[in-house]
Amino acid sequence: MNDLLAVPLRAVGGFFQMTAEVFRAMVRPPFQGREFVDQAWFVARVSMVPTVLVAVPFTVLVTFTLNILLRELGAADLSGAGAALGSVTQIGPMVTVLIVAGAGATAICADLAARTIREEIDAMRVLGIDPVQRLVVPRVLASTAVALLLNGLVSTIGIVGGFAFSVLLQGVNPGAFVNGITLLTGFGELMISQLKAGLFGMIAGLVACYLGLNVKGGAKSVGDAVNQTVVFAFMALFVVNVLVTAIGIKLTAG
Repeated sequence: MNDLLAVPLRAVGGFFQMTAEVFRAMVRPPFQGREFVDQAWFVARVSMVPTVLVAVPFTVLVTFTLNILLRELGAADLSGAGAALGSVTQIGPMVTVLIVAGAGATAICADLAARTIREEIDAMRVLGIDPVQRLVVPRVLASTAVALLLNGLVSTIGIVGGFAFSVLLQGVNPGAFVNGITLLTGFGELMISQLKAGLFGMIAGLVACYLGLNVKGGAKSVGDAVNQTVVFAFMALFVVNVLVTAIGIKLTAG
């Protein structure tokens, strides 16, 4: 029993140790600016198309269901408030979870895992180069920055798509839709949404980097690490989503 617990506990301890090293390295010069830009573009490139393809069906489903409910209640003019609240507080962060963990983090993990099995990471340590500062920090910051941008993109798609779907297909008054956008969604909800997206991106990047740097074996282990990245990132991100949503509701309820 102790042996069964030792492996996962050791992994959790190693993850938090690496996380502490990452935060220390973030404030220690030099900052790898070029690597950050390259990785941000890399993550954005693999995430942009999936984000749009996932955001549009989410938007249509939520808007369609919400508008049916509001029509039954005789409050169809509030569809803008519902679309904005759903897009900013839930659809945006949730789609960010799916894309950052499913596309961006897996790409980061595969890259680092391939470097690890080729012994590039060990060679960097022999040369006195800290792989955490050189490779991990730019990737974690890039994942965080792209997650923030993706959240804004998904929220915009949600509101614009909700407007088009509601007005053109369900006959909602366009003026009433626009006036309702800020009825339930303000600066506080937007900041909480961005906070969730930023945490999602950071956690997904940390999980991907940890698994990529600690892979053992050959090419098969790279695929296993990528699969584990998706599972562990989803588990962590959904827990964070529940916690931050609950705290956000408490803070903005007044």
